[in-house]
Amino acid sequence: MAPLPDGFSYAEWNATYNGLSFGIAAMGSATIFFWLQLPNVTKSYRTALTITGIVTLIATYHYIRIFNSWSEAFTVASKDGGDYEVTLTGAPFNDGYRYVDWLLTVPLLLIELILVMKLPQQETVSLSWKLGLASALMVALGYPGEIQEDLSVRWFWWCLSMIPFCYVVFTLAVGLAEATSKQPSPAAASLASAARYLTVLSWCTYPFVYMVKSVGLAGPAATMYEQVGYSIADVMAKAVFGVLIWALAAEKSAVEESGKLLPN
Repeated sequence: MAPLPDGFSYAEWNATYNGLSFGIAAMGSATIFFWLQLPNVTKSYRTALTITGIVTLIATYHYIRIFNSWSEAFTVASKDGGDYEVTLTGAPFNDGYRYVDWLLTVPLLLIELILVMKLPQQETVSLSWKLGLASALMVALGYPGEIQEDLSVRWFWWCLSMIPFCYVVFTLAVGLAEATSKQPSPAAASLASAARYLTVLSWCTYPFVYMVKSVGLAGPAATMYEQVGYSIADVMAKAVFGVLIWALAAEKSAVEESGKLLPN
């Protein structure tokens, strides 16, 4: 929990406010959608879709906490009908909720992808443990740098967290390529590939947002870009990714059901 800089303009405060609101709306809507779709996929894929809904539910809760913390940290008022002025209340802004969210949801994101691909059981268990632990380690190593103002310390922890990050991204981009090609239909293979690469793309956003305060930006502008950037990346990595997981589960369910209806 780092102290907020003073001097926010209304535009900077409002952009962050709207970014956090967007996160709440997107994650909450996605949660309802995923759980309503559970009866529409076969039993084999309901665990993956349930986990998808749990991920967005956890994210919704933490976005509400971050949003409330942001609102409580400021007073926004207009004097005599003039422009809005933003002042700090002295209440701390707790951005640590974001890291608690990631520690819980990032491993689950990878596990839901592995489950929906329906790999052999031994490979599923092995990959779930490896990717889950690597992603949790990545988040844990990133947090000490996030709360530091010393740029050299931020860069040190950034470099450490990139080690498990690169392992996970390599596994998604290269290690799962063969499993993707073995999906039961071209549409399923295409969706599995899109889910893998969306994860890689959205994950690559986080290190750049993390570096915002390390490349010359400071003060309110850096805080705004960081919060809005993380919100957009989270929606891509959780809600949009979840839609692909649902689409893949629905496609594979349809293929399996059509196979059962074929005459012997």
